[in-house]
Amino acid sequence: MNKAELIEAIAAEAKITKADAKRALDAFVTTTTKSLKKGDRVALVGFGSFAVSKRAARKGRNPQTGKEIKIAAKKVVKFKAGAELSGVVNK
Repeated sequence: MNKAELIEAIAAEAKITKADAKRALDAFVTTTTKSLKKGDRVALVGFGSFAVSKRAARKGRNPQTGKEIKIAAKKVVKFKAGAELSGVVNK
């Protein structure tokens, strides 16, 4: 499902216009992004939670040459599905 299809599905489910659904989705994405950038966790009970995790620097290998390379440390966004979502998906 792409963004346009998601907007259409939200509009149909919530019985709102596609324009309102787009604004709501954009607001959710923007707010979630800002919260994660600050280092906050975003939890949606029953659905799941988004959190920022630090990945340490490590050594890797260039697959073409086999030469060892240094991979820099960075922050990554992780999503953990909630129990309700996991239950529905695994049925």
